[in-house]
Amino acid sequence: MIGQLRSVVIDCPNPDELASFYQELLGMDRVSDEVDWVAISTGPGTARVAFQLVDPYTPPQWPGQLVPQQMHLDVRVDDLDAAEEQVLALGATDAGYREADFRVYLDPAGHPFCLVDVSPATP
Repeated sequence: MIGQLRSVVIDCPNPDELASFYQELLGMDRVSDEVDWVAISTGPGTARVAFQLVDPYTPPQWPGQLVPQQMHLDVRVDDLDAAEEQVLALGATDAGYREADFRVYLDPAGHPFCLVDVSPATP
């Protein structure tokens, strides 16, 4: 091992707003809170998700690649329907792509993320 993951950094037009969205989605707390940089994590020494101000910001276009998504998060959930209701209430947008075990959404800044049901298949 060369090193350990410190942060996944997401470009956005409003770090405060996007961090709030992901705090609720992932159950993390703020560990850094600046106008142009906000980071959240589950605790000291754990990997962070950080949000960096970019101006002007051009959101990705998913599923097209004119402006590539560049990265996305897969978020594990116990109940896809309940999780969908919650992320839409937080400000996510349904991207309209669904399979049996995952659904794609866009965060408030336009980044795609997936809700993934990892429960064992029911016979």
